[in-house]
Amino acid sequence: QLQLAESGGGSVQPGGSLRLSCAAPRSTFEGYAIGWFRQAPGKEREGASCISSSGGNKNYAESVKGRFTISRDRSRVRANGMVYLQMNSLQPEDTAIYYCAPCPGGLEVGPVAEEYWGQGTQVTVSA
Repeated sequence: QLQLAESGGGSVQPGGSLRLSCAAPRSTFEGYAIGWFRQAPGKEREGASCISSSGGNKNYAESVKGRFTISRDRSRVRANGMVYLQMNSLQPEDTAIYYCAPCPGGLEVGPVAEEYWGQGTQVTVSA
């Protein structure tokens, strides 16, 4: 079973940047499209970005397009496979818990099996 670990969250001012990391053992990681999802206080979880297993296809929610960049480390130097979410020009509305998970349905939350939701990493954007 794929087990993912998110890191890199924190508190920043509007306009700031953060890079989130998602790690999993390479042996189970490479065949999955991996996405970043987020859940803001009082709101439903939503998809922010998804990258294919090859790294060649990337999807972004309209709300983050042009500000967030998803990437995938396919080198074999690390024991873990890595997916990153570079977040620039952060705004207060980006405040949420961010989760990484397989994204078989692209940005759709529904197709993600419940077992893949971890604790996430908190991102807070405030002045």
